[in-house]
Amino acid sequence: MKPAAAALAVAMLALAACSGGGGGGERTVTIDVRHSRFSAAELRVRPGETVRFVLRNTDPIPHELIIGDQAVQDLHEDGTEAHHGDRPGEVSVAPGATAVTTYTFGRAGGTLLFGCHLPGHWAYGMRGEIRVG
Repeated sequence: MKPAAAALAVAMLALAACSGGGGGGERTVTIDVRHSRFSAAELRVRPGETVRFVLRNTDPIPHELIIGDQAVQDLHEDGTEAHHGDRPGEVSVAPGATAVTTYTFGRAGGTLLFGCHLPGHWAYGMRGEIRVG
């Protein structure tokens, strides 16, 4: 798991480098998908911050990024939507493609989840946490 730990460290450093002073603001976070895994398993954001998520899929199969609380994740795990992109924090990405979604985070102290809900992907571990604080 050393490569995964290194990828997480790089992602955390990139997040720190992208953040500006004070609350709010906007930044871009790139998440790569490789072998049905996200390049980051934990992200930190500031309250009121808007993050533009760039999802780069290097796999030969489609994926998605869904951001929300457990209720949102449960809805998507049991849902039937074939494609995402109309709502903030939800995007589908084709094999070898890049897709973008934007999400504005709420108050401090919360934790949201992100993941892929294509069949078997969530259960396989294609998910992570976003801590607001």
